[in-house]
Amino acid sequence: MIANNAQITVVGLGTGDEDQLTLGVWKKLQQAVKSQASLYLRTMDHPMVHLLDTNQIPYQTFDANYMAHQSFEQVYASIADRLIQAAKESSAEVIYAVPGHPMVAEFTVQLLKERCPEEGIALSIMGGESFLDQAFIRFGFDPIDGFQLLDATSLSRYALNPQLHTVIGQVYDTFTASDLKISLMEAYSDDYRVVVGHSLGVAGAEQIIEVPLHELDHVKGYGNLSLVWVPKSEKDQDLYRTFGRLHEIVQILRSPEGCPWDREQTHASLRKNLIEEAYEVLETIDEDDPDHMCEELGDLLLQVMLHAQMEEEIGTFTVYDVIAGLNEKLIRRHPHVFGENKAEDADEALVNWNAMKAEEKRKKGIDVAKQSVLDGVPRDLPGIMKALKLQKKAAAVGFDWSEVGQVINKVEEEIAELREAIVNEAEEGSQERIEELGDVLFSIVNVARFLQVDPEEAISQTNRKFVQRFSYIEEQLRLRGLSFEQTGLSEMEMYWQEAKKVAKLP
Repeated sequence: MIANNAQITVVGLGTGDEDQLTLGVWKKLQQAVKSQASLYLRTMDHPMVHLLDTNQIPYQTFDANYMAHQSFEQVYASIADRLIQAAKESSAEVIYAVPGHPMVAEFTVQLLKERCPEEGIALSIMGGESFLDQAFIRFGFDPIDGFQLLDATSLSRYALNPQLHTVIGQVYDTFTASDLKISLMEAYSDDYRVVVGHSLGVAGAEQIIEVPLHELDHVKGYGNLSLVWVPKSEKDQDLYRTFGRLHEIVQILRSPEGCPWDREQTHASLRKNLIEEAYEVLETIDEDDPDHMCEELGDLLLQVMLHAQMEEEIGTFTVYDVIAGLNEKLIRRHPHVFGENKAEDADEALVNWNAMKAEEKRKKGIDVAKQSVLDGVPRDLPGIMKALKLQKKAAAVGFDWSEVGQVINKVEEEIAELREAIVNEAEEGSQERIEELGDVLFSIVNVARFLQVDPEEAISQTNRKFVQRFSYIEEQLRLRGLSFEQTGLSEMEMYWQEAKKVAKLP
C-alpha cells in the first residue's frame, strides 16, 4: 500500500555526454519544474549538471553528506533516509538523479529498492547510459568474451580471475588506486599492463592511460568518473596463480593425450609418494627454509590433486567437492569463530572441536558411547607418533602414571626385560626381542609425553645432529686423504668429539 501517493523516481544522468542522455530522462527532468517535483542529485560533480543549470532546472545535492560521514556506507544510508523522508512529506514526486545508470554500481538505489516497499513508497527507475557502455567502446573489448565488474572499495582477491576482462569502478582517488594496486598484485605480475580511463566519452575530458600495474597509483586525475580495466589474459604465466589452472593441468596429465606415467598411477601406487612428500615438507620446516617449503608444499598438493582426479574420472567426487567439504567442516567445527560460541584459549577451542566431532558422529548414527577411547587414531601412522596419540587418549580418561619418576622406572624395567630376552634368545631378531624392544620404545614415548616433548621432534633433532657430526668425520678423513677402511674406531671417535664442539645444530 502506497502512503499518500508517495513516489520516488530514480533517473540516470549517463556518463557525461549530453548527446547520450536518454530522451525519457531529459523529459522527466524538464517536467520536474512544471510538476513541482523535487529534484535531488547524488552529487553535482558530474558533467550533466551544467545542462540543468543552463536550462534553469532547480535541484538539491547530497555533496554535504560526503563530508558529514566517515564511510561511504553511512553516506549512502543518509541519502536514502533523506529521500524517503522527502517522499513522505511531499505531495509531489521526488526525482533522484544519479551518475550513469541507476542499476550499475549505485548503492543508494539498492537501499531504496530494499526500503521503499517497507515504507509504502512507490519506486520507479529510468535507465541511463552506464559507464560500462563507454568502457566497452573506449577500451574496445566484447564482454561476451568474459567480463566482470568489481568495486575498488570492497575488492576481494578471491574475485579476481585473469581469464576475464575486469573493469573496476569507484576508483575515486590515488589512495583507492594504491589499495587496488596491492590487491591486484596478488593475482597479476607487477608489470602486467592495465588501463586507466578518466571521464570516458566526455569530450575534452577523456583520458585513457596504459601503465604497468606497479605504476597504477602514479597516474594523475582519479575522480568520480575513473575506471581501471584489467584485460583478460590467456598466457600460462598469468594463470599460474589460479587453482583452476592447476586442476586443468592435472586433468591433462591424466588424459589419453597426457603423460604415460601419470596415467598409470593408482591410489595404491601413489601411497608411498604421499607419505614421502609429507615428510619432505616436514624437513623444510626443520630447515627453516621458506623457499624450499613453498616448493615441497606444492609437491604435496600435487598428490592431493592426483588422488582427487582419479576419483573425478570415475565420477565419485572432484577436488572441488574436497574443498567444499573442508570449508563446510572448518566453519562447522569452529563455532567460536563463525558462530556464537566462545573460546578464550586453545584448550577451549579444542573442546569445541571435539564436541562438534562427537555431534557429527551421532548424526551419522554412530553410538559414541560404544566406541573405544582409542578410536580415531589412524592405523598407518608412524609408530612413535601413533604411540604418543594412543597414550594421550588413554591418559585423557585417567589411565596414566601420576609422575615422571614412575615412567622412568618403567623404562628401566623394560630395558631389563630386553636384556633378559637377548640372553634367553639365541636367534637374532626373535619375536620376543621385537616385543621387548617395542615395549622399551613405547615407554620412552611415555617419558617424552610427561616431559611435554614431541618424541618425533626429539628424534628428528638427534638425527640431524648425528648427520652433522658424522659428516664432520667424513670431511676430516677427506682432508687427510683417508677412507673409513684406513681409519680405526678410536680415531673416528676423536673426530666425533671434535664435531660436538664445532658442529652446532641450528
